[in-house]
Amino acid sequence: MKKVGVAILGLGVVGGGTYQILTSHREFYRRTQDVDIEVVSVLELNRDRALALGVPEEKIASNIAEVVSDPEVNIVVEVIGGVNAAREFVLAALNAGRTVVTSNKELFCKYSHELERAAKRHNAGLYFEASCVGGVPIIRTLLDGVQANEISSMIGIINGTTNYILTKMYEEGTSYEDCLKEAQRLGYAEADPTADVEGFDAAYKLSILSSLAFHTKVPFAKVFREGITGITKEDIADGRKLGYVVKLLAIGKQSDAGIEVRVHPAFVRMGHPLASVGDSFNAVFVTGDAVGDIMLYGRGAGALPTGSAIVSDIIYAATHSENKYSTFKNTAGADKDVKFVSDFESAYYMRMTVEDRPGILAKISTVFGKHGVSIVELMQKPAPAEGKVRLAIVTHTTREFSVRAAVAKINTFEDVAHVDAVLRVIS
Repeated sequence: MKKVGVAILGLGVVGGGTYQILTSHREFYRRTQDVDIEVVSVLELNRDRALALGVPEEKIASNIAEVVSDPEVNIVVEVIGGVNAAREFVLAALNAGRTVVTSNKELFCKYSHELERAAKRHNAGLYFEASCVGGVPIIRTLLDGVQANEISSMIGIINGTTNYILTKMYEEGTSYEDCLKEAQRLGYAEADPTADVEGFDAAYKLSILSSLAFHTKVPFAKVFREGITGITKEDIADGRKLGYVVKLLAIGKQSDAGIEVRVHPAFVRMGHPLASVGDSFNAVFVTGDAVGDIMLYGRGAGALPTGSAIVSDIIYAATHSENKYSTFKNTAGADKDVKFVSDFESAYYMRMTVEDRPGILAKISTVFGKHGVSIVELMQKPAPAEGKVRLAIVTHTTREFSVRAAVAKINTFEDVAHVDAVLRVIS
């Protein structure tokens, strides 16, 4: 039976979950996978934390050099987070010929080209299933499940924090601020939630996933990004009346026009498979030319779900002698021949406050007409300010730049107080 030694860098939430799975399932993997996986080293500055998890004191390393020079270590698991130290440690492991498994989406998004170059140079494996969508095996699916297909689109809810907040806003009718505080209290959101609520986390993941799906490098800088901080109770209520729910979506599409990649909140029509994905769950809806539509659903974060993805990579690496790398030229930037679409097509929801006087709707409609925007649904109700009304408008499919130009023009009208919200709509 093959013996594999694993070192874990960091025993926080995910590292602790990984250690727990590996130690409790060791005999199971011996029986079902014909491989004996043992945690032979951990790098954790908080020795008490390591000891509390049951790590023998002699297995607690004091520095990365000690880890990568240990002849018993075959696979190094990086779960310390951040970029600078993680990058240094992962490169040290790869340069020592050790296979690396990482859950670090920011590191992999920004430096996968550098890490893969080191892995190839030293014939080491580089695995990253846990970097995207927690325990949902989306990366293995793209690499080994749907490779017969040309993927035309991916639409996903890939950040659990924002999905929890938006679900609570929808179910309880409470404000973004109140739901964020509740998410922080429960540990779903960090004390500084910027990476999640402003869409950075989802954009890192979309960069990784779209590169794999479309077989070309899609850098983070090419991802259009908007967060959820501007979503209000009014938007949620309007969506409910119109038959929509708000989700933070990560969207990747490939067509003859090029590649479009965007992260933003959107109205999702009730009845769409993603509309029912609530709480902190994640899901990815993939369309291939042969398989059609498939959806993967599950826990997008947490100690054991993410640990499950890490251990899956460990087992894969332990049971496959040949290392696989990117199916595309993995460089820092995009290939010069790849086109990226920024003026993408979508339907739109707009909420605006206007003067309650005859002719204002005709005036707005004229602007829409000049920019190729047509209205499919309209709601009107009184605004809090006297003499004003609120308009909620849903458009037919149009172009992003057309909507931006129309909104900019409408905002110059004296009898329009302001366009309060603009959201894309997914039917």
